[in-house]
Amino acid sequence: MNMDSQSASNALPRVVLYTRDGCHLCEVVHKMLLQHGVEPQCIDIDADLELKNCFHDCVPVVEIDGKIRFRGRVEPLLLQRFLRR
Repeated sequence: MNMDSQSASNALPRVVLYTRDGCHLCEVVHKMLLQHGVEPQCIDIDADLELKNCFHDCVPVVEIDGKIRFRGRVEPLLLQRFLRR
């Protein structure tokens, strides 16, 4: 295996955390992602009407590599599996 394919296989997935100000569960999920070595892109849904309408009662929402994987609560073991792929 060459270095390029090896580093690509070790690359962390792109993670987006849809959140809102004052959401305790969002803070918990953010810390969980950091503990797994992932710095998510955090997007406040209240800053975008379309996102607010889409995710209003579901935050936090975790998107991994373009696919929404969690809404509301995050299952730690399943998160670990998604992040290893």
